[in-house]
Amino acid sequence: MSSTTTSTTQPVDQRVDQRVGLPVDLPENAGRAAAAIALVLTAQLMLILDTTVVNVALPHIGDDLAFGPASLSWVLNAYTLAFGGLLLLGGRLGDVLGRRRMFESGLAVFTAASLLGGLATDPAVLVGARALQGVGAALAAPSVLALLTTSAPDEAARNRALALFGAVTSGGMSVGLLLGGFLTDVGSWRWTLFINIPIGLAVLALTRRYLDETARRPGRFDVLGAVLATTGAVAVVWSLIGAPEHGWTSGRTIGGLVAGVGALVALVLTEQRVAHPILRLELLRERRRVGALGVMMPVFGAQLALFFLVPQLVEGELGYSPVMTGVAFLPLSLSIFAMSRVSPRLLVRLGARPMMVLGTLGLAGSFAWLSTVSAGDSYAASLLGPLVLNGLSAALVFMPVTSTVLGGVAPEHAGAASGLLQTSQQLGGAVGFAVVASVYAAGAVPGEVLPGADTAFLTAAGFGLLAAGAALALVRHARA
Repeated sequence: MSSTTTSTTQPVDQRVDQRVGLPVDLPENAGRAAAAIALVLTAQLMLILDTTVVNVALPHIGDDLAFGPASLSWVLNAYTLAFGGLLLLGGRLGDVLGRRRMFESGLAVFTAASLLGGLATDPAVLVGARALQGVGAALAAPSVLALLTTSAPDEAARNRALALFGAVTSGGMSVGLLLGGFLTDVGSWRWTLFINIPIGLAVLALTRRYLDETARRPGRFDVLGAVLATTGAVAVVWSLIGAPEHGWTSGRTIGGLVAGVGALVALVLTEQRVAHPILRLELLRERRRVGALGVMMPVFGAQLALFFLVPQLVEGELGYSPVMTGVAFLPLSLSIFAMSRVSPRLLVRLGARPMMVLGTLGLAGSFAWLSTVSAGDSYAASLLGPLVLNGLSAALVFMPVTSTVLGGVAPEHAGAASGLLQTSQQLGGAVGFAVVASVYAAGAVPGEVLPGADTAFLTAAGFGLLAAGAALALVRHARA
């Protein structure tokens, strides 16, 4: 009798392998769902690539368009500023207006801005196009993650999709360096932007075939919340990305941080009295979710620092070309994608919290290992090992963090939760990059690469340990 009861609890075509908790038979709509997941992951890869794809091309852009030394950094900062500042708004718009609608709108803006940037003939047009790319990315990215969770036909497929999302998010930055170096060397820096156009058009052409629209939510839109969320996030990111150049005690930095934090505090106070808030405070009332966000912020900050420091070592110390600099990151990308194949099963067997602890400690170890690089070391002896360790560890962290933040969220609020997660990534990345860049600059010697790198890597290791502390706190909370 008991065996009969057990069998009837499983869906008709969804037998489960009890050893790993994953389905043996696929649902009827698995093919369409897989195509939908592949589609949104392609879009996510394109959005993430733009975080780093232009980095290697910056010297060529500066020479071609006659950028000043101080203004060239805005080719990167304009994208970061718009992307990080508008994510909360993009997530809520997807919940209210429909996620497929916002996914298509954001992708269309991003693709058009890529064309505009690739055709730019002066610095102002390129920086404006990069900002517009950030706007499009902020509108599309929260819907990408929300659509992933709603397109998956079952829990196992959802875990696999989240693992791939984490791999695309963390590995896409290193792929961006490789692609940027290749396109710059064989063609022109303009192709680092033009490459988005055929990808964007192909995704847009297939979107309505494979993605269903989500229901629109009634109610008034929270205009004041949107203004406060955007103002606060933009002010904080703007202050942090300028801190290494202007100083942490400058009026620009302190004033911007005070204004940004003030706007975010006002946002929290305002959202308590709004019927349809842009930031749903109940998402922050669950300790497990807040802890996962606390893990994500320092992890993303440390990873952005990696993509700032290692290319300088590879090009400046080892003399690699832009293409070979990208190739140097391949072990990291391959490690991330290899671990993403295993992480769904590890999530079933170990649980999210132990994976976060192992991953964050591994990240801290990889940065500590990188701090030992010295003059005359070869790539194989000094960089290969820590890059592989970093990739494996990052893949251990991203998937369980994403699953924890989105777990238990009502479908109508998935966009808001996705925007919250990705905002934490961008704010954490801005903090981590600003701190590590400042530490590196404090110890730098003009014309040399290594001085200051050891303390900068140790600072990134400190971010990894901070994330490990947050993960350990989650473990203690779970046992209690």
